[in-house]
Amino acid sequence: MKKRMLGKTGLQVTELGLGGLFVSSVGGEYEQARAAIHRALALGVNYVDTAPGYYNSEEVIGRALEGVTAPYALSTKLGGRPQPFLPQDRDGLMRSVEESLRLLKRDYIDLLMIHEPDRPGQYDWWPEPWVYRGPVLDLLRDLKRQGVVGHIGLGGTTAYEMARIIRTGQFDVVLTAFNYSLLWREAEIEVLQAAKEQGMGIIIGSPLQQGALARRYDAEIEGGAPWLSSPRRAQYRALYAFLDELGLPITEVALRFVISNPDISTTLMGARSEAEVEQNVAAVDKGPLPADILKRLDEIAAMVPFRPFEEPFGLPFGRPYKGPGRA
Repeated sequence: MKKRMLGKTGLQVTELGLGGLFVSSVGGEYEQARAAIHRALALGVNYVDTAPGYYNSEEVIGRALEGVTAPYALSTKLGGRPQPFLPQDRDGLMRSVEESLRLLKRDYIDLLMIHEPDRPGQYDWWPEPWVYRGPVLDLLRDLKRQGVVGHIGLGGTTAYEMARIIRTGQFDVVLTAFNYSLLWREAEIEVLQAAKEQGMGIIIGSPLQQGALARRYDAEIEGGAPWLSSPRRAQYRALYAFLDELGLPITEVALRFVISNPDISTTLMGARSEAEVEQNVAAVDKGPLPADILKRLDEIAAMVPFRPFEEPFGLPFGRPYKGPGRA
């Protein structure tokens, strides 16, 4: 698998990484998760991402990777632990890092990110909004100086607040999720450019929009979905028609779209099984999409440049609609 430089970190990471959100054993499926992790490494994937908020992903990854000698980079995050989460409590933040190290069975973290620093109220930035300083940044810098953490980064989902934090110049890497894919391009507005200006590594999370681009939903697109706006419905129809014209599966096109951007260091697959890992790796191994296909995809994406108001954050295909902005 081809590798790219992760910004100014000096790390070379594979174009496809393993996202840890779905690599857990919540349903008692540890062996399946372990098999997916090991298959990814065997196929050359060398970047693994997790977080305290991803169910028991840290524990599963730590257990599955114990004794593995193949080189890989591992990232986890600060945020959501302990509860109640108090971002001004340095001791509590440090306990969270210590728990990550214990669960991951490591004494060193290649990359430690602030998880969702852009979520309103999550970090309660001090002493005023848009200044971005306080205990969490002090701790990250100290851990980096002490050699406990190799590099520090951001992991969020917004297009504007994240760009402001990026431009402070205090971070090595950004993980932006849910806003750079076939149909959602909000990250292009500011986030990607701001990160590029800072020389940061750029990681794309959820290139398949947590399933909305993982397979086709022809019946729901044509027959209903109360949250689905007319522009989004027309956009999906255009995408599906183009896929039929190409004769390519949606997952392959979605992954190859992301790696077609040379500014992206790696994109994370949310594979739950060996079969899904193999499918995703095979897609990325085909390389970037041709320019004419990218042009058509840009035209389809431009049909809905911003999320419609009633559209949930995670599109609930096959699930009950809970209201605007909610998965």
